[in-house]
Amino acid sequence: VQLQASGGGLVQTGDSLRLSCAASGRTFGDYVMAWFRQAPGSERKFVARISQSGSDKGYGELVKGRFAISRDNTKNTVYLQMNNLKPEDTAVYSCAAKTFARKEYDYWGLGTQVTVSS
Repeated sequence: VQLQASGGGLVQTGDSLRLSCAASGRTFGDYVMAWFRQAPGSERKFVARISQSGSDKGYGELVKGRFAISRDNTKNTVYLQMNNLKPEDTAVYSCAAKTFARKEYDYWGLGTQVTVSS
């Protein structure tokens, strides 16, 4: 499956932004989808994940309560709604996919830059 993230940009503290990740090549509904982020000089960190049907979601501690992941299997797209953004949310955000049985994410898209100014 091929993934392409979009929607990043430069925003101010407290603003909202919605990222999208469009998938192609395989049956989108077969995959668990996730968002990760990587800030300069830091390791890549988990942000959120969503099950194939969208019924189960999980979030990293730093974004819980502010970010929301969703998916539209009819559009082969997963979203990340980011609210109350903080400067520490500045990073390159990437989407990833895996089948349920896999522990690791096998498919990664190019990231989109999110910059939050103070």
